[in-house]
Amino acid sequence: MNRIIISLLGGAAVLAMHINTQAQTLINGAGSTFDYPALTKWFEAYGKTDSDVRFNYASIGSGGGQKQLLNQTVDFGASDAPMKDEALASAPGKILHLPIVAGGVAIIYNLPGNPKLKMDGDIIANIFMGNITEWNDPKIAALNPGVNLPSLPIIPVHRSEGSGTTFIFSDYLSNVNPAWADTVGKATAVKWPAGIGIGAKGSEGVAGQIRQIPGAVGYAELAYANQNKMAYADVKNSAGNFIAPSPDSVSAALATATIPKDFRFSMVNPPGDQAYPISGASWVLVYEHQKDADRGQKLVAFLKWAITDGQKISSTLDYAPLPDSVQQRELELINTIKY
Repeated sequence: MNRIIISLLGGAAVLAMHINTQAQTLINGAGSTFDYPALTKWFEAYGKTDSDVRFNYASIGSGGGQKQLLNQTVDFGASDAPMKDEALASAPGKILHLPIVAGGVAIIYNLPGNPKLKMDGDIIANIFMGNITEWNDPKIAALNPGVNLPSLPIIPVHRSEGSGTTFIFSDYLSNVNPAWADTVGKATAVKWPAGIGIGAKGSEGVAGQIRQIPGAVGYAELAYANQNKMAYADVKNSAGNFIAPSPDSVSAALATATIPKDFRFSMVNPPGDQAYPISGASWVLVYEHQKDADRGQKLVAFLKWAITDGQKISSTLDYAPLPDSVQQRELELINTIKY
C-alpha cells in the first residue's frame, strides 16, 4: 500500500511540475549576437520578477532577426542595424524600433604577447581592404612607437552572415574613409574585397577564429572581447584621442547622438574627447499590433523592465545604460503597443 501511495504522490508531483511548465508563456526572439550577452542575463534576472514567462532567443545575427520578424515566426527581433524604409513598408504591420543597449565594437587581434595597440580609421579600412598586409607596416608602426610589431601576415576575420555588428563597423569606416565608402559601403552584409580575410558566423565565431589564428584581426562587441580575454585596440576618435571601448566611452558617444522620433539613428564617429568612435545601438523590433494577447502583454512587461531596471546591470555586462530621457521616450512608445 505504501508503495502505491508513494507512486501516486510521485506521479502527482510530476503532473504538477508538467502543468506549471505548460502554464508558462513562451516568447520567441531571434537576431543580434551583439546584445546576446545582455539578453541572456536579462532573461535570467527577469525570471525572478515574472516566473510565468520563458524566453527562447536564437542568436543568428541581425539580418536573420529582421527576416524572422518579417515572416512572423518570432515575437520580437533584435538588430544592431535599423530596418530600411523598404523593409518596413513590406511588413505585414507597423514595426517599432526600441533601443535596448548601446555598446562598442572592439577591434580584436592575436599577436605574440598581445601588446596594446593604437589604430585609426585609415589603418582599419586598409587592413580590411587588403592594402595593409603585415603587422609591421609603417603606418601601424607610426601610431605605435616603441611597440615590437612582428613581421607577421595580417589575417582579417569578418562576419559571414547578415550582421548588425558589421553594420556598425562598416558605418564607421564609411564615415571616416572615403575609399571604403565608395567601394565597400555600409550594410549588415557588405561585399568584402575578393580574397581578403575569412568569414565567421556570429561574434562568437569571429572571436573564436581570432583566438586560434596568430596574426588575425577582426571586430566584435566588447563583451565578447572581455569574455574571451582578448586584446583590443584603442581607436582614434574625431577629437584626435585614442580611446578604448568601455561603458563610459560608449555613454560619451551616446550622449551626443541625435535620436529621432522613430529611434532609428547612428552614433559612429561622434564628437567628444572621450567618445569611442565605433559605437552603436541595438534595437528590439516588435509589431505595434500583437497577434497574441497573452504573449503581447508579457512581452510589453518585459520590455518596460529591460529599458528601466534592466539598464541598472548594463555596465556590468560591458554595455552603456540608456539615459533616463531615452528611457522615458521609449516607455511612451511601448505604451502604444496593442494586444
